[in-house]
Amino acid sequence: MNDVEEMGPVDYLVIEFPGNRMTGEGFPLLVDLVERGIIRIIDLTFVRKETDGSVVALELTDVGDEIDLTVFEGASCGVLDQGDLDEAGAALEPGNSAAVLVYENLWAAPLARELRRGGAQLVAGGRIPVQALLASLDATEGATTPPGGSAAA
Repeated sequence: MNDVEEMGPVDYLVIEFPGNRMTGEGFPLLVDLVERGIIRIIDLTFVRKETDGSVVALELTDVGDEIDLTVFEGASCGVLDQGDLDEAGAALEPGNSAAVLVYENLWAAPLARELRRGGAQLVAGGRIPVQALLASLDATEGATTPPGGSAAA
């Protein structure tokens, strides 16, 4: 793994597949992001939340017959432990599966490196769900538009 001082910010995603139906759509775009040097996959693990609430890791061969995931073989390096998988599973509905992806934002590595050299440090981070952003923008737009009229005068 890269020297920590040289790394970009690291994020994770939990992507749920209702009914364990994984079509493979989106996976080619993930591969493209890696090939273009935008992200680096640190860990990619597939899990299933059983009906009793337990969370189990899946082998790539257990994920689905209709999609070829061999390109991701070796992407699971063991950074995620069972506690991490259980935490990710808390967001899932019973009977569903998910991909848990940990990735480095390579595009931001030069900025992060220079900020560290200047003594700065990242002390917080987060993600705004798209639905929340759209609701906020809708609320703002409604607040600036007079009832029955347009904001342009």
